[in-house]
Amino acid sequence: MWTVIHIAANRAQADMLKSLLESEGLMADIRPAGISMLGDGLFEVMALESEAEEARDILNDIGGCR
Repeated sequence: MWTVIHIAANRAQADMLKSLLESEGLMADIRPAGISMLGDGLFEVMALESEAEEARDILNDIGGCR
């Protein structure tokens, strides 16, 4: 089961965070967080429920993502 661990400001940021988590050996995915009329929009960064705490720790270590 997937769980949302972060809301990224745009697709580029979401892709970067997904790649970071995968480079640490975690499974990660992204999906749009609603519909944006202004372009790119927000994206949910997700990790497996069993890896969510570790994934959040990794994101917190790189810049305070909460």
